[in-house]
Amino acid sequence: MKQTTNQKHLSDALLILWAGGAALLSYSLVYALRKPYTAASFEGLTFMGSDYKVAVTTIQILGYVIAKFFGIKIISELKKENRFRFFVGSAILAELALVGFGLLEAPYNVAAMFVNGLSLGCMWGVIFSFIEGRKVTDILASLLGVSMVFSSGVAKSFGLFAMNEMQIDQFWMPAVIGGFALPLLVFMGYMLKRLPQPTAEDIALRNERVVLDGKGRVALFRKYAPILTLLFIGNFMLLVLRDIKEDFLVNILDMSNQSSWLFARIDTIVTLIILGIFALFAFFRSNIRALLWLMTLVIAGCLTMTYVSFHYETLNLKPVTWLFIQSLSLYIAYLTFQTIFFDRFIACFRIKGNVGFFIALIDFIGYLGTVTLLSTKEFLNIELEWFALFNHIAGFVGATCSILFIVASILIHRKYMQGLKLKNTDFYINPQYNTI
Repeated sequence: MKQTTNQKHLSDALLILWAGGAALLSYSLVYALRKPYTAASFEGLTFMGSDYKVAVTTIQILGYVIAKFFGIKIISELKKENRFRFFVGSAILAELALVGFGLLEAPYNVAAMFVNGLSLGCMWGVIFSFIEGRKVTDILASLLGVSMVFSSGVAKSFGLFAMNEMQIDQFWMPAVIGGFALPLLVFMGYMLKRLPQPTAEDIALRNERVVLDGKGRVALFRKYAPILTLLFIGNFMLLVLRDIKEDFLVNILDMSNQSSWLFARIDTIVTLIILGIFALFAFFRSNIRALLWLMTLVIAGCLTMTYVSFHYETLNLKPVTWLFIQSLSLYIAYLTFQTIFFDRFIACFRIKGNVGFFIALIDFIGYLGTVTLLSTKEFLNIELEWFALFNHIAGFVGATCSILFIVASILIHRKYMQGLKLKNTDFYINPQYNTI
């Protein structure tokens, strides 16, 4: 018996190294195809009367938004045998778009970034589909999620290094970095493709994951509409704030006297902290307990973000300290829903579906908000100092999200308790795996 248990632990450890490592590196490399351009300032350039960098960012996100919209259907219905083909095709198209960004004359090369965003919009959902529905998904999803934090800073740092140290033109810099990343990304996709399927124990603990057609998606949303509406509104605001931080951090903070690797160092520390916190949820056998503790963690992050934003002058924080606290608070809240939460939500209520539907939907709503915000700023010609703008938005988002997520937590607990009383419904929770 002891030998069997040890073999089981070894098997789990190997799966975590294999699947978690491949997922982390995959999305890190996706960032290398998407985000290096944010290190460039593109000073003095405009596009149709708008700031050129704002235009590039808005147009890339617009492609991303459209991909997310279609991804609600594509990812929900994507069969496992088609995942790798979709993965590789998306990566190649993204790199070709970056080559077009370098080849075409500015400012009309912004069109290439639309294609880049369009090609990468479904990558998160595809990667997550390889690792969801397993008893170790909490750890795997944590590794995937923190790659988003770590890779953002690394992509900017590589971009700055390529321009400052290697003297690569700012328009060709994204294609050069993407060219190095592409073959590695394809290999990581192959490693994900070769993962073993979820075991019987995985299915018992986390529910079997199946494709979700149009009727199924509508029925699922209606059944949990109050909870999902609150969560989607909160995620809408969190994603807008995250995108402002990622795409305009070089505008928010003065980097003239800082190392090119500052972003990477801060994001690495944030990454390790979040990874450690999220990994602890693997010890939560009860799905409802995991959900409620995740919501507590999210609310704490939102409240911290609000306090720091509204009391910045009183606290007299150094810019680097401010950036660390804001990054940690924001990414704890944002990544909870991008990684662990909906996997546990499906398991808790025994939902017939997959995580891709939830993530594609919240991303579509959130990125639509980002495009709207950036477009409105340019259309109204609002001149605001980026640091003040971010602090004001972060304070408002943190306060509002705290209220939304508190109400959502109450509704989740109430829905769970109702499910215990209705043993014959399709979301009856097996007490063996879901005890309070």
